[in-house]
Amino acid sequence: MKVRYFRDTDTALLEFAESTVEETLEISESVYIDLDRAGNLVSMTIEHASRVAQLPVVSLETI
Repeated sequence: MKVRYFRDTDTALLEFAESTVEETLEISESVYIDLDRAGNLVSMTIEHASRVAQLPVVSLETI
């Protein structure tokens, strides 16, 4: 998984797979998900990330 934060546009991109995007769905006004042909999650885009998702602060915990 890759997390990229674009400060100039306050956008976060979370990449879960390297598959080809077949469809993009709007989840809310600021959140979009990309799906591959089989309906698997490829990536998620969060606009206005510093307000909506408290980014660019990211914490990863492995259990």
